Amino acid sequence: MPYVRTVKTASGKTAVQIVWSSTKGSRQIEHLGSAATEAEVELLKAAGRQKLLAGQGELDLGIQPPPQAGGPLHITSSRMSHLWDSLSAAYDALGFDTAAQDEVFRQLVLARIIEPTSKADAPRVIAEAGITPASDRTITRRLNLYSAIGFREQLAAACAAQVNLGPATLVLYDVTTLYFETDEGDGFREPGFSKERRLEPQITVGLLSDANGFPLMVHAFEGNKAETKTMLPTLRAFMETHGLHDVVIVADAGMVSESNMDAIEAAGLSYILGAKMPRVPYVLEQWRKDHADQDVPDGLTLTARWPGGPSTKGRDATTFYQYAHDRGRRTIKGIEAQVAKAEAAVAGKASVKRNRFVQLAGGTRSVNRELEEKAKALAGWKAYVTNLPDPDAEQVIGSYRRLFQIERSFRMAKSDLRARPIYHRKQDSIDAHLTIVFAAMAVAHWVEQATSWSIKRFVKTARRYRTFTIAAGEHTITAVDPVPDDLAEALDRIKDRSQAH
Repeated sequence: MPYVRTVKTASGKTAVQIVWSSTKGSRQIEHLGSAATEAEVELLKAAGRQKLLAGQGELDLGIQPPPQAGGPLHITSSRMSHLWDSLSAAYDALGFDTAAQDEVFRQLVLARIIEPTSKADAPRVIAEAGITPASDRTITRRLNLYSAIGFREQLAAACAAQVNLGPATLVLYDVTTLYFETDEGDGFREPGFSKERRLEPQITVGLLSDANGFPLMVHAFEGNKAETKTMLPTLRAFMETHGLHDVVIVADAGMVSESNMDAIEAAGLSYILGAKMPRVPYVLEQWRKDHADQDVPDGLTLTARWPGGPSTKGRDATTFYQYAHDRGRRTIKGIEAQVAKAEAAVAGKASVKRNRFVQLAGGTRSVNRELEEKAKALAGWKAYVTNLPDPDAEQVIGSYRRLFQIERSFRMAKSDLRARPIYHRKQDSIDAHLTIVFAAMAVAHWVEQATSWSIKRFVKTARRYRTFTIAAGEHTITAVDPVPDDLAEALDRIKDRSQAH
């Protein structure tokens, strides 16, 4: 059974501890604090006993305090001070207190970081943190505000102020889908292409971030809207909101359709994009002719330039083709596995399943050797296209590779913050939910940058340490759980960074 004990320290004070377990001589000990007077010792011991009886409410512990304490002891409050105050400091440093001007919104955002759950269950999380929560009715009424035109834009403006936006700012773009457990669409939640191969109605969510993955804008689209048709509306809304005439948009090849490229060119925007290679490029064929007896060296980069014209507003386009040995090895292995399956299907030894190397002509099946040859010729190569003036290959490719930051942000939203709006049906309610998730992503990213910890690790560690307010008659004392050195260092970093803002 756990028990409370006191230990004399080298400084002459008395430490009060909870011994939680004792197995074969080893103990798990929680240090509650140190006291210099008998009154303080008794108050810490009372806090320890109350902690052992957590969940049984406030009760008279029957301890007779020293005369100077004056009265029975009981805990009047307990809160996750380290966690809540740190997250709140990040929230204020981002300017969300001014942008939202709504303490209920603060509670919902921080509660989603601490324990992602439904809006109806959020008051429980807030209360467990030691904060007086808003009522259910108040939260329900405020959701209309969070989905209103302009509210999310104010938060986005606060986020933009953190990254010093300008024409040369790198803006990363990516999309994800969030599905709903329902059978029928309603015009907004609709079945569409799903990377998870789900058939349920879904919505498509586009996210803009800076080069480090810090969220700048989130936009929701109908679930059956093609991913390639989401980038330009999100980008235009972002630029109009911040009065920008140009940014450097970075996106994967899957986001770039021919119409997208035309629209980007027509808008005169700068870009770094992944480029598709439907055929072997001329510069690659020429290099192979000139180096017929040589293997392609790892990291080889070839360049092709295209002069600008009226459609590109005179801006030249440059494509860099880079070879990576590991990428080529993995691609060749995949091609050979697919070709082997295609050969088995043609021989009638296996059923025909989606295999690009099976060629059907009339009623005849054959292996598409021409496609196999082209695929192997392109194995290991990746193309990057930009219209930046005098581009540097290393800089362009390095900027493109930052796309993993926005993918990481999406993973954080879908896992740590559970962005899928399970309990929402109407579009206004879904938009309000995404606004809360967007703000939570920004706060979580700020904390991660300040501490170099993952938000999951920070929350899991910091929530264990609480602050207790103990009443002894007319006197009150505050007892704080001492924190380990690594958490103390993380808390100091948050404090220093928030004060700098």
